[in-house]
Amino acid sequence: MLDFTLLGSIAVIHAIALASPGPDFAIMLKVSRYQTRAVAMMTALGIAAAILAHTLASLTGLSLLIHTTPWLFGAVQALGAAYLGYMGLGALISVRKQFLLRRELPLSSQSTPTDAPPNPDSMLSTAKGFRLGLYTNLLNPKALVFFLTLFSAMVGPEVNSATRMALLVLMFALSFAWFGLLAVLLTKNSSQRALVRLGPIIDLVTGVLFLMVSVAILFGLATEYVG
Repeated sequence: MLDFTLLGSIAVIHAIALASPGPDFAIMLKVSRYQTRAVAMMTALGIAAAILAHTLASLTGLSLLIHTTPWLFGAVQALGAAYLGYMGLGALISVRKQFLLRRELPLSSQSTPTDAPPNPDSMLSTAKGFRLGLYTNLLNPKALVFFLTLFSAMVGPEVNSATRMALLVLMFALSFAWFGLLAVLLTKNSSQRALVRLGPIIDLVTGVLFLMVSVAILFGLATEYVG
C-alpha cells in the first residue's frame, strides 16, 4: 500500500526546491534564449533524468556509499566543480561575445529574435540539449547531498517497495513538469525577445553563479584535504 502522506510531504519539499533559483534554472534560461523549443524540452528532460538518477541512487544506498567514501566523494565533488567552472567560464565568455556583437548591430525595443545579434553560442541538437541538462544536475555535488539528506531523513527501511517506486515516478514527473513548463514559456516569441535583450545579464548571472558554486566546492575540498 502506498504511503500517500510520505509521497505528499516529499512532493511539497521537492516542488519548493525546484522553484528555487540555481544551476538548473540558470541553464534553462540560457538554453531557451536562442535554442528551439525541442532543444529546451530535451534539456528539461535531461535535468529530470538526472534527478531520477539521484533519487534511485539515494533509495538504493549508492549515494550513501559515495558520501561515506572520502576519496570517492572527493572525486565526485572535484568533477562536479570542474564541470560547473567550465560552464561558468563559457557563460562569461558569451557575455563578451554578445557585447562585441551588439556594437555591430544594436538592438531596438521592437527587435525580434531574427533581428537580434547572431547567437554567440552554437545551435544545439536535441541530444546535446539533453546531455547539457543531464550533466548540469548530475554533476552538481550539492544535488547529490540534497537528495541523500532528503531520503535518508524521510524514507526509512519500513517504506515498502511500491512507495519507493512511486517516489521514483513522482520525482521524475514533478521535475519534468516544472522544467518542461519553463521550456514552453521561455521559448515563446515574446519571452525569447526579452531573453535576447537581457542576454548579457543572464549569462553574467549564470557565469557568476556557476563559478561561485564551483569555487565553494573546491574551497571545501582544499580545506578538508589540505588544511
